[in-house]
Amino acid sequence: MTLEVFIDIMKDGIQMLLMLITPPLLISLVVGILISIFEAATQIHEQTLTFAPRIIAVFLTLLFLFGWMIENIIQYITDIIEKYMSMI
Repeated sequence: MTLEVFIDIMKDGIQMLLMLITPPLLISLVVGILISIFEAATQIHEQTLTFAPRIIAVFLTLLFLFGWMIENIIQYITDIIEKYMSMI
């Protein structure tokens, strides 16, 4: 494996990672901001109020996007195998 192929695979892997973690992180950010606004408006500062909705929202996001995520991971693995086989 040449250095260029290795760098290309690592670059694609980092891009894949960023593409897959962006939706759950954005959902968590939006839910966190909404909860913070709710807490500030009502003066309710309950510890479970901050974490439970975020966990549920991220879980639902992962549930709905699971097929898309797996499809992208399979495509990435297929590309890696094709690049490796072309070098042999």
